[in-house]
Amino acid sequence: MIYNKVVYLYLIPRIGQNTMNTDIKPFYAVIFGGDGDLSCRKIIPALFYRWLDGQLNMDFKILCISRSISEDKVLKSKLSDFIKKTIEVEHENKIASFLERVQLVNLTKMTHHEFDKLSVELDNHVDWQRVYYLSVPSSAFSDICIALKEKGLIQADSKVVLEKPLGHDLTSSDAINNAVLTAFTEDQIFRIDHYLGKETVQNLMVLRFANHLFERAWNSENIDCVQITVAEKLGVENRAEYYDKTGALLDMVQNHLLQLLCLIAMEPPSKLTPDAVRNEKLKVLQSLRMFKKGSVTDHLVRGQYTRGKMKEEKVNSYLEDIEKYNSETETFVAIKAFIDNWRWKNTPFYLRTGKRMTKRYSEIVINFKAIQHNIFPDSQVALGNKLIIRLQPEERIELVQLSKIPGPGGYRFKPISLKLDFVDSFKKRMPYAYERLIIDILRGNQTLFMRYDELEAAWKWIESIKKHWLKESKLVLYESGTWGPGEEIMDKTQSW
Repeated sequence: MIYNKVVYLYLIPRIGQNTMNTDIKPFYAVIFGGDGDLSCRKIIPALFYRWLDGQLNMDFKILCISRSISEDKVLKSKLSDFIKKTIEVEHENKIASFLERVQLVNLTKMTHHEFDKLSVELDNHVDWQRVYYLSVPSSAFSDICIALKEKGLIQADSKVVLEKPLGHDLTSSDAINNAVLTAFTEDQIFRIDHYLGKETVQNLMVLRFANHLFERAWNSENIDCVQITVAEKLGVENRAEYYDKTGALLDMVQNHLLQLLCLIAMEPPSKLTPDAVRNEKLKVLQSLRMFKKGSVTDHLVRGQYTRGKMKEEKVNSYLEDIEKYNSETETFVAIKAFIDNWRWKNTPFYLRTGKRMTKRYSEIVINFKAIQHNIFPDSQVALGNKLIIRLQPEERIELVQLSKIPGPGGYRFKPISLKLDFVDSFKKRMPYAYERLIIDILRGNQTLFMRYDELEAAWKWIESIKKHWLKESKLVLYESGTWGPGEEIMDKTQSW
């Protein structure tokens, strides 16, 4: 019964989640790149589900900015196909009604003159809030923001949403953010990371800070190490040009994995407000131990996938996928990181991500230390407990403890998991991450979005790696369909 009480405790509150809609004004959602992959797969379906569930019961309109599509019916047919892939059959008859709120705005050259088309539409409801979603490469952010400002399309309650990656290094990131800040204030900017919208990630805060059991043990005295893994089965697919300029370090570690690390390692905020939470996350990023000459060799592995098999089907190497045979871009990276503060001194945080791995999953494993004195027979090993937080494909939390195997024969141990599976525990559909984040944007709640000083601190740590790793770390090849360059990892990061 004690375990059940703990479960209820950490599931009640959810950051950025509120069923009341009185704080959402009528709005325009203006999506630049509105016909692109992200818009069709994530943004539009997220808005559809919130509308279907009755959460968007106010007036709103979605303006999809496109350079290539010129006919409204072509866009709506494309969006309808994507929405159908994600919903149950009984809801298909609602799609046409939802798409009546969607309108194509064709801006072929994105010139200031063409922005007049957008201005005419927005002038129909000048009292509606305007959310500008930049689902385009970050190189276009500056021109779009300047055009919006010069056309007078930014109001006091307007918001801009920025998709990653924000630059390829600290200098380019500064340039992009400075350009955006010429048009929008910091409290109007929402730098989105969809991992922070996942249910289990949001529950990390409640798991830690609403449960005395965990918070008392959440430190280097009790935790041996923390492992954060994001494994992908897919290769680069249709992202070859982008990925070869980015690699696993910038595509995944600089944003997703570091944000997860912050939520695990942060101190309790004084209150649950956006700046109080982000202040504590910033302290974690600023406490990350910088890489220096020689430290990359011992604490980092970078790899690239070669040919292999996925479910008995032969797949190409990374070089064949991108048709560029001299690329040194990493598709796998494993890092042993340290946070130099009182709570986490000398506790390693292992960050791992890779493409073309055995299976797709993302999880956080908190490995607790073993008991200091083992009273059981010498042949028995008393392992430490594990708290496993699975983010995908299924969302669940497991607490692994040792239990005696029933029957005579002395003390024989077996690890037993106390599981909370969100799908089994909650029969309703689990909202997608983008649904929660978009609702927070409409409400103006920035708790789950990066402030610029966070982004800057993350880039400084990443650049301490980039400064040395090409000279000090050899690119290790690993076969597609495996867990990566295993022997190299075991040499440097024993907990894998």
